[in-house]
Amino acid sequence: MEKKFGLIGQTVSHSFSKAYFDEKFFREGLRDYHYDLYPLNTIDELRTLLDEMPELCGLNVTVPYKEQVIKYLDELDPVAKKIGAVNVIRISGGRLKGFNT
Repeated sequence: MEKKFGLIGQTVSHSFSKAYFDEKFFREGLRDYHYDLYPLNTIDELRTLLDEMPELCGLNVTVPYKEQVIKYLDELDPVAKKIGAVNVIRISGGRLKGFNT
């Protein structure tokens, strides 16, 4: 079963994340795992992205959305709650949980 992950942010084209995760998935033998870049003009586009891509399992979050994304999450890890910013989102069972790593 295909699993998709990616990076959301306003300007993501310069990010090394896609190459990094594609190579990591390949090395680990995770052939059904894919990582893409998802530029969002506004954080409000997140809901559309999630609706259009139900196969998303997780997202990394970059500027300027690390704080803005919190209002879209169902749950926050205690560290993310204390910091007030999220850089990783786990998507499971239609629920979004934010973390700060």
